Amino acid sequence: MFADNERLYIIANGIFVMRLVHNVFEPKASRVLRCLLVNIDREWTIREIAKETSISVGYTHAVVSTLLKLRYINRNDKHKLAVINPATLLKRWAAFHQYDYINSFLEYYTFEKELDVFLTKIEKKIANEKYALTSLTGAWLVSPYVRPIDIHFYVENKNRAKELAKLLNIKPTAGVGNVRIVIPYDKGVFYGLKSIRGIKVVSNVQLFVDLFNYPARGEEAAQNLYNIMEKEWSQVLIGGSNVR
Repeated sequence: MFADNERLYIIANGIFVMRLVHNVFEPKASRVLRCLLVNIDREWTIREIAKETSISVGYTHAVVSTLLKLRYINRNDKHKLAVINPATLLKRWAAFHQYDYINSFLEYYTFEKELDVFLTKIEKKIANEKYALTSLTGAWLVSPYVRPIDIHFYVENKNRAKELAKLLNIKPTAGVGNVRIVIPYDKGVFYGLKSIRGIKVVSNVQLFVDLFNYPARGEEAAQNLYNIMEKEWSQVLIGGSNVR
């Protein structure tokens, strides 16, 4: 195996074969998708993507090679990489992604009945912590459409979840809680997070894939979010021709 001008090859039976990945939607590979889709207006080298996503150059190259073969991205005359079909890539990733099954959930309960009051508590009590709202709660902050009946937010691990639960004064429950702390399938979910009203929310890209297959009107909320993303992308991509 050797690298040459950012092309990675494997020697197999005397033939040079460009390495590919079996599934561009697997957790680590999805870091590359997220990086490209969050930064839709940027062009990249493989090494830049690898550094941005904290994965090896070799694996990044394999993902990029697969995306090139599937025609989701291309190289320009400067040999830089950019997404050419963001909507198709995003929707196929979302169709594959199963938020309820790929993540782990810790169930908690709050006696606070008002959503906005609890969100204010999040803003004040865990402002300096690493977390990110997602699912219908995140969508509600981005663009109110489907009012959530519970709160979902990512934290790094179970130990951090316990610490944040104490700060928020929420109690663990054996059943399904009205606050669900989500231990993510991959740390990439935190990439591109933003602050809305002082509350941390995952990127619109992550939010869309989390919502797409989520029951309780998740698909409706995903479509509402996509309408926003489509307008933003259309302003970036010339004439919006590559959005749909």
